[in-house]
Amino acid sequence: MVNIDNIRDYMRLQAEEDRKRKWIQVEGEDLDDALRQAAIELGLPVKKLEYEIRDPGKKGIFGLGKSKCIIIAYPIVQAVESDLDEDDYGFDVERLEEKPEDKDGEVIVRLTADGALISVYSPVGKGKKATEKQAFTILNSRNVTDIDNSLLSKIIKNADGTSVKIGEFIYNPASDPLVSVDITDFEMKSSITIRNPGKGGVDIDFDNIINFLKNNNIIHGIDEERIRKLENYPVYDTSILVAEGTKPINGNDAKIIYNFDIARSEIKLKEKNGKVDFKEQNLIKNVVEGQSLARKVPLEEGKSGRTVTGRLLPAKDGKDIIFEVGKNVRLSDDGITAVATINGQVIILSGKLNVEPIYVVPGDVNLKTGGNVTFLGTVLVKGSVDDGFKVKAAGNIEVLGNVGKAELDAEGDIIVHQGISGKNGGYVRAGKGVWAKFLENAIIEAGEIVVASDGIINCNVEANKKIICQGKRATIVGGVLRAAEDIHAKSLGSVAGSDTVLEVGFDPKSKKRLVELNDEKENLSKELDGIILDINTIQNLIKLKKKLSDEKKAYFNQLLEKKSEAENQMSVLNEEIEEIENHLSSLSVNGHISSSFKVFPGVKIHIKDAFLEVKNEFKAVTFINDNGLVKITRYEELEEDYSKKK
Repeated sequence: MVNIDNIRDYMRLQAEEDRKRKWIQVEGEDLDDALRQAAIELGLPVKKLEYEIRDPGKKGIFGLGKSKCIIIAYPIVQAVESDLDEDDYGFDVERLEEKPEDKDGEVIVRLTADGALISVYSPVGKGKKATEKQAFTILNSRNVTDIDNSLLSKIIKNADGTSVKIGEFIYNPASDPLVSVDITDFEMKSSITIRNPGKGGVDIDFDNIINFLKNNNIIHGIDEERIRKLENYPVYDTSILVAEGTKPINGNDAKIIYNFDIARSEIKLKEKNGKVDFKEQNLIKNVVEGQSLARKVPLEEGKSGRTVTGRLLPAKDGKDIIFEVGKNVRLSDDGITAVATINGQVIILSGKLNVEPIYVVPGDVNLKTGGNVTFLGTVLVKGSVDDGFKVKAAGNIEVLGNVGKAELDAEGDIIVHQGISGKNGGYVRAGKGVWAKFLENAIIEAGEIVVASDGIINCNVEANKKIICQGKRATIVGGVLRAAEDIHAKSLGSVAGSDTVLEVGFDPKSKKRLVELNDEKENLSKELDGIILDINTIQNLIKLKKKLSDEKKAYFNQLLEKKSEAENQMSVLNEEIEEIENHLSSLSVNGHISSSFKVFPGVKIHIKDAFLEVKNEFKAVTFINDNGLVKITRYEELEEDYSKKK
């Protein structure tokens, strides 16, 4: 609520501010002239002044009754200057500015129809200030008379660039500078030439030049900054470019930007261990469902131009193109982006984007056909996979020939029409099943089933369901084979007594992991024993009240940290081991190992926790687990025919 005391306080503060203000009374030919005089007197720019008009003055008639404008001027209270540099986003930015070059102060004298005007500019950097002597020299050279010495002194001191009338001269209109114009380059450029004014002539004026250009139909592209500069720094008898037309800009054609390399002929080789890997030629352009394949950049409209005379110069719009897509590719709702609808290989056929779910290798997988294959779909190899090469697929892999010492990895099935001869280095992993004529000296892992018609020889095979050898020569000889449900073959082992290990009734991956964990636990236990021994040694020294060095103390602290970390790691290992053991013991699958023809001595049978090493030859038998013992029963035939991939 406002009361009388508030008003009194406010009036008292206003009175104090008024007493502190520096004010002057000045007069001029008009208000603008009076403000210029006040700016000089107070040493401030006009924009930082407040004023009151005491007498607006009169123009009079034919010089009679004329009076000057009288004002009282004073600085604006608490004038605020904003020196903050802000970027387009509204927050402060750091700007690195070059240090300006040193420049002396300047005195500019211009002769106009109203008299002689003077402008004085401050020096820059370490430049020298302009002096009264310098100003008088220029004024005298321009034949200026009736110079106001007191005013000149103030102008020199202020040096703010304000233009102020300082004296008179004998004006001769006939000596004013003449301007000529020249229009060239098909009306795209306009230049002027200014003749040097004669004695008594005025200097060139910005407004006069602009009006002159407009009177000569020069209305577009005028360089006002250059013309403004001519006021203070006139150039005579020289052609000066003052206007330039705007050239028309034709719009760019629409285009398609592909998000993959469309030049299949340009092989980009990778380096491996500092050497070029010629097997990795990256010829397949894999894409995933939902991936953006290409984007259409729309045509651009042309930007019309204009000549200096204002004549319109039309521009051409860019040409449009049709953005077409083929199978397994869709366009976004705005028709701008092409998106894959499946995983696969992106190819361009007849100008259309397509995603193929199958990648076909026309021959063998080797350097000639592009090297290693990695594809987010199904791979069909019409030849063989040579030694040292890799084929990886998110779908299936089908090889019409053989597979050598190579690596095959598929999320689905792997089907080899001939055989896999790994030469003790081949590796095959399938998310579902592995199907081949024969398997030899290779490592095979399958998420479901492994089927070989002619035999499995000296292989490490793991299947989460079944391992089947079904055919005329369906023999399992040597190696280690593990399956959760069944291992089935015509013959098991050989006359020579090859070391053949067959394990069923458990999850192969879990058991493999259990072996790895127990090995880790054993190594960690040894490491922990060593740490505890070192800790006990140092603790005994402490008990004997022996002084420990700083290094010994630091080492002791490190041992305590290692002990804590090792114990935590041991706890994690024990938890995982217990979890896997519980999982294996809970499996309801008992497992069967069957031979339709013969089992040779030397074959080792594991069915869950039961074990049997075959000492005698058996014919047409099935091994089962009966209360913790391996029992030999009559042969149980397969319920399905696995000789052909369904």
